[in-house]
Amino acid sequence: MHQVHIDSIKASAAYRRLITSRRRFSFTLTALMVVIFYGFILFVAVAPHMLAHPLYAGATTSVGVVAGVGIILTSIGLTGWYVLHANRTLDPSMSALLASVRKGD
Repeated sequence: MHQVHIDSIKASAAYRRLITSRRRFSFTLTALMVVIFYGFILFVAVAPHMLAHPLYAGATTSVGVVAGVGIILTSIGLTGWYVLHANRTLDPSMSALLASVRKGD
């Protein structure tokens, strides 16, 4: 791809909207994960005794272990959500932009 094509893509309003949308979505997911993670760390610092409780009487697994696994599963879910959004929205939009530039050759 020639520099002229790259410059025309960067100058288009559709490209700027796409970049803004991607940035907003990724920052939202990042902020959500940071809040969840640091909320858990704060909970560990403030109330470790609550996380040390077993799930039920006689259980060997504590509430903290389940919460930790939940955070890991949440991060996997957020990653999957981003991939799904990228595949369904961001990639087709970028492909359409590239096709419009190639068609102009």
